[in-house]
Amino acid sequence: MTIRVLLADDQALVVGTFRLLIDLSEDFEVVGVAANGREAVDLARATRPDVVVMDIRMPVLDGIAATAEITADETLRATKVLVLTTFETDEYVAEAIRAGAAGFLGKGIGPEELFAGIKTVAGGDALLSATATRALISQFLAPPEASGATVLSDDVLPELTAREREVVAEVAGGLSNDEIAQKLYVSPLTVRSHVQRAIAKLDVRDRVQLVVRAYQSGLVRASRE
Repeated sequence: MTIRVLLADDQALVVGTFRLLIDLSEDFEVVGVAANGREAVDLARATRPDVVVMDIRMPVLDGIAATAEITADETLRATKVLVLTTFETDEYVAEAIRAGAAGFLGKGIGPEELFAGIKTVAGGDALLSATATRALISQFLAPPEASGATVLSDDVLPELTAREREVVAEVAGGLSNDEIAQKLYVSPLTVRSHVQRAIAKLDVRDRVQLVVRAYQSGLVRASRE
């Protein structure tokens, strides 16, 4: 299936290069190009892309604010935002996650990394390394009283079954589906099913927001080492 992509960047050379690269691949289709965040939001509503590749620093409305508008729009629930920027700081990554972005890449990446990133977020997975996920959540998103323990009580996220809580805790710890499957002695498909059910039950957009909910609920508590 062709992945429909919206590009949002105020630098014509950058967006032109990305468009050329994406158009050369049979796996993707560029459905629109926006020069600022407001155009990105309007075009997203008009074209309903699978993925928005979003720059952070743009005029009129920046990429973080545009991401927040897109992810808050129920009609765009299936649209994922991949933030792509030269400003690779923890603060920007954390703001992008808070706004609902499903992934984050620097502009120094090559074509294959860009394609892989678009496919990853389009498929509903997070595009952050395990180390980056743990560091960002613990520093910027976890409650300040977090102490380093993992809580699997029925009182925490009671919407989930015990097994779903266990799987979500491992996801929040930065493990992939294959790693969780190996640790819990189940198949990767079973793990994926648990993750998808947890996303649906908790009414979050994707795996990134599932990790955020796990920390904010206290299911997982970030290490303060």
